[in-house]
Amino acid sequence: MKNYLLLITVMMLSMQLFGQAYKVSYQRTYNDKALPNDDPLTVFTSKEQTVITSEKATQSLAPYPFETFFVDRSHPSHYYRLTRFSADKDLATLDTTILSRNTLTLTEETKRILGYLCKKAITSVNSNSIEIWYTNALSVKGAPTELGQNLGLVLEYVRNGNSKITATEVKKIDHIPNHVTLRKFSKLVDALTYQDEVWKSRFIRIPIFQNEQINFSEKVTSDSILRFASGTVIVKKVKVPELKTGSQAFVQLIERSNGDAYDRTGSVFMIAEDQAQSFLDGMKNGMNTLPMYSNGDGENYPGMVRTAGYSPIYELMRFFTPFGVSHFNDRLTLKDKTWQDAALYRQDVSEFLSVMSGKEIYIGTYIGNYDKGGHRVSLELTIHPGSSKMEYPQVLSIFNSTNVMEMGGQTYARFFSQEKGLEVSFELDKDAHDVQLRYITTGHGGWGEGDEFVPKENSIYLDEKLTFQFTPWRTDCGSYRLYNPVSGNFQNGLSSSDLSRSNWCPGTITPPNYINLGNLKAGKHTIRVHIPQGEPEGSSFSFWNVSGALLYR
Repeated sequence: MKNYLLLITVMMLSMQLFGQAYKVSYQRTYNDKALPNDDPLTVFTSKEQTVITSEKATQSLAPYPFETFFVDRSHPSHYYRLTRFSADKDLATLDTTILSRNTLTLTEETKRILGYLCKKAITSVNSNSIEIWYTNALSVKGAPTELGQNLGLVLEYVRNGNSKITATEVKKIDHIPNHVTLRKFSKLVDALTYQDEVWKSRFIRIPIFQNEQINFSEKVTSDSILRFASGTVIVKKVKVPELKTGSQAFVQLIERSNGDAYDRTGSVFMIAEDQAQSFLDGMKNGMNTLPMYSNGDGENYPGMVRTAGYSPIYELMRFFTPFGVSHFNDRLTLKDKTWQDAALYRQDVSEFLSVMSGKEIYIGTYIGNYDKGGHRVSLELTIHPGSSKMEYPQVLSIFNSTNVMEMGGQTYARFFSQEKGLEVSFELDKDAHDVQLRYITTGHGGWGEGDEFVPKENSIYLDEKLTFQFTPWRTDCGSYRLYNPVSGNFQNGLSSSDLSRSNWCPGTITPPNYINLGNLKAGKHTIRVHIPQGEPEGSSFSFWNVSGALLYR
């Protein structure tokens, strides 16, 4: 009998020492207000392990992908990260340095949380001040983040005084549930691979071009990429899935010179296919098959304006190549200057998602050049969950005077020499609300008195009434000197790439202006763009590349 009682006593002590576990529920707040739609953090902890998860994950209700963190208490430095991408796919990594990465300063300050006496530790992470409130009243350690895991049981985490994770319940349990407990991993990847895979899983990535050449040649299309205008335009059809409301989209382009040393106009565009005839028809059949625009200057300009039955291209991004980035980096060495390896352009294009979602679309890239080596580009579209403020259910392409098919018969937009400038009529089939004109403009004419170097006021008229005026001008071009290894250098100490220009710099994006047009009634309306284009000088002339898309609800 005595032996039996001794055995029971040992078992009870063993359970107290080793089998005791807790479930701690936490709430996230900001400025003492609970975060909307928050999935509360949940920590399971015992002598053997700590598991950081969420309430929905423990109930198998969390949307994929979701992440779980584990601390192996038999090896206090072992911090595992596990992401579940689907019911049958996951990825894990082991970090043995993160728990000791930050130095914690213990203080004498105390307070009670849920009745437990807590002490305060402080640290700083990436210039954020962190407070950690922990208790040693229980026989376990744990925390809702990696910070303070080995201090005690952390019941509150405070970042910068206003962002908090606070325990709302500490519940004693028999054991950590089997479906969330730490398990042996058959395969662990390195931290960088893990981070990259997890990051990419959180959004949609649509590759379009990979190190593709844009040059002046007669290269024949031999794959899914269509080439036009002697190889200076490339186009590809891509599939965009059905998207959730509020999604955000970005186009990202990486450009390197492959032999062309000059700054060139570039454009990432999408074919508008809302009418019977599209820009792609002109690319395939000849630009002269598209509707012409004429304003009395004696020239006809194909494919630049909207008509009944034809839509010009949507311009997603206007960019300008720098002077020879990458290819010419070794041509000029300057003290204390290291040339960039590539030009990277990234822009939010969420306003176009309504004409992308659930469709097969044609996206293209143009760089005007006459070089056999030309340029190499990589382009992708990424779509991210979120709450975009730029979601417009209706988008109309109104005009685009950038001569994307320059080497295929599309002339430079010199029509601003006439008072009429650019005038386009469009028709709305119903009343439109919160109408915005997404307007991109850049001036060109590359000599001293050309419009590239002379500020010119742009005036936008809606139904003959002046709606918006501004002078597009960039004074920050010198910021991009390290992208321009073969930019011309002058005796006065300046480089050509330093010079201010009409809304563009070598190596940059030209962002759109969003011009509020108010509410428009159903029926016909007219937009007119007026710019005082400069006079030609000898064989040199000025022109303006302008694009306009109507966004409305």
